[in-house]
Amino acid sequence: MKRKKKNILLEKVLVEDYAAEGKSLARLDGKVVFIEGAVPGDLVDVQLSKSKKDWAEGRAVQIHSFSADRVIPFCSHFGVCGGCQWQMLPYEKQLQYKTKQVTDVLTRIGKVALPAMEPIIGGAATRYYRNKLEYTFGNKRYLLKEEIKDETVNGMQDVAGFHAKGFFDKVVDIQTCYLQAEPTNEIRLAVKDFAIQQGWPFYDIRNHVGFLRTMQVRLCTTGELMVNIMVGEDDPDKIKLLMEYVANTFPSITTLLYTVNLKWNDSLFDLEPVTYSGKGYVIEKLEDFQFKIGPKSFFQTNTKQGERLYQVTRDFAELTGNEIVYDLYCGTGSIGIFVSEKAKKIIGVEMIAAAIDDAKENAALNNLTEAAFFAGDVIDICNDEFFATHGRPDVIITDPPRAGMHDKLVQKILDIAAPKVVYVSCNPATQARDLQLLGAKYAVTKVQPVDMFPHTHHIENVVQLKLK
Repeated sequence: MKRKKKNILLEKVLVEDYAAEGKSLARLDGKVVFIEGAVPGDLVDVQLSKSKKDWAEGRAVQIHSFSADRVIPFCSHFGVCGGCQWQMLPYEKQLQYKTKQVTDVLTRIGKVALPAMEPIIGGAATRYYRNKLEYTFGNKRYLLKEEIKDETVNGMQDVAGFHAKGFFDKVVDIQTCYLQAEPTNEIRLAVKDFAIQQGWPFYDIRNHVGFLRTMQVRLCTTGELMVNIMVGEDDPDKIKLLMEYVANTFPSITTLLYTVNLKWNDSLFDLEPVTYSGKGYVIEKLEDFQFKIGPKSFFQTNTKQGERLYQVTRDFAELTGNEIVYDLYCGTGSIGIFVSEKAKKIIGVEMIAAAIDDAKENAALNNLTEAAFFAGDVIDICNDEFFATHGRPDVIITDPPRAGMHDKLVQKILDIAAPKVVYVSCNPATQARDLQLLGAKYAVTKVQPVDMFPHTHHIENVVQLKLK
């Protein structure tokens, strides 16, 4: 162990196991060291960023020998672009570690008694699985380590790709991304080249100037394709020229939009996209259910695995046709609509009013008569008067964001005491915390991990709970 001021370097550490969230671990002198940038079986030097009495964390700065489990990543941008952190692991190994992550957090954080876990449902497709991607246009290219020292390489370049990890103002110039099927790369590269030919400035996020900002591409399994290009200048002539070029070059785009964004952030929720051509939305399908997706709608980004996730949710709800189902955090209504055929009635509740508007449209699109959607906080909405009007739930389905459920909502679910709860989570750690609280009245009866994002450390998990 070398000490240089506070910088501690651990040399030739054998990485033993997978921890969680993409980190691995080693044990040294009774201390657990969490390591980023390594996989079990690697022999590495670790630069520590934190060192406490019984644990430390750091990142691998040199790999002396590679784990036998490693494979060669298929993407030339691996390790530079912030996505697909696990391409160096075979897919079967990724699934093994994801299963371990779910088991570990549910037992360690949740301290819940678990039934035998169902084998993880992996993706049939591990490339081209995303239906939505967002690209960034910027005037600063992220330079590789070897390029930083090269005086002939200038970082001030107009580029199109993804934000570099840890840098808000630098963009990784992507040639080929394997997350979404073509024409996604063709569109991005064509827009980039056309803007460079026109001499249009790419966005400078530090100084908040520039024309070309971001682009969202949605490609549905129905074949419908939506492109929304965000610009940082309200210049009708430039916009018209750009739209004409994209529409003529890519006739496969079924809906083309643009959004003028003069704000300091890239979020779309408070902006109004303008439809240049097409109907302004796309239709996606899960089984035979149709969903209308606008440029601001939330929808599962992996359609095929989203379908599997919802099938598990429906199975865990164990519906007979007589149940009133409450879909909490219902978003645009997709889960409630998906399980509706086997339910007596669907009640959806969601904080975001625009999502509830989408949910009502989607219910109409699928000819659902026994479905009602409400905008607001579950804690305020679900009172005795509401139950008297709509009926008490036989099944509660909850699909919260990464932060999990608010503890007041957990308490509300305990008060409602529905016979069955199905908890869909994109973050098993916060799910585990909530399950521990729900344990006051509920037992965990089924657990099913689903991999929605191959080559990343993200994992979804569905849990069935029954009243004790």
